[in-house]
Amino acid sequence: MQKILFSRAVGAITVSAGLLMLSACQSRHNDPAPELVAKGQAISEQFVATLQPTLQAAMQTGGPVNAIQVCAVEAPRIAADLSASSGWTVNRVSLRARNQRSAVPDSWEAEVLADFDRRQLAGEPVGQLNTAEIVGDEFRYMQAQAAGALCLTCHGADISADVQAALDQHYPQDMATGYLAGQIRGAISVRTALD
Repeated sequence: MQKILFSRAVGAITVSAGLLMLSACQSRHNDPAPELVAKGQAISEQFVATLQPTLQAAMQTGGPVNAIQVCAVEAPRIAADLSASSGWTVNRVSLRARNQRSAVPDSWEAEVLADFDRRQLAGEPVGQLNTAEIVGDEFRYMQAQAAGALCLTCHGADISADVQAALDQHYPQDMATGYLAGQIRGAISVRTALD
């Protein structure tokens, strides 16, 4: 009887040790190198720094209807140009996507976006809401984006008839309205394959 109990105890210890080793390996695997995190952050910031003045200029020259048209063309172009120049994949995603061709999150992005919402509700500032992780053979980084004053013209709850008509024309399946100032509207998502 003692031999059986001893054998079970050794087995349990062996299984526990194996699980600890596995969890340590997984945690190291998901602890990306700081240079990858910095690069992901820089690409995300570059996307925003390019798109925001483009939209502001479009608003100033032709109002929100013009900005919607510019956003429909320029945001994907900026993402494509940045992807080509950096070698990373750059995209905007949202749980309430406006562009159904490019802004619908994959399962990992959807989980991160839901986590961003939880973290914001817990009081974490949107500017600090980011995630960096190794997923399979890719490094992935996401930075939350809040609905600012400029965004609410086309993403808010009180949208004019002409803006709604432009949204219907460019984004017939739009789900990205009804936001409040400061609410997470989506995220910049960047990724690169690991060698």
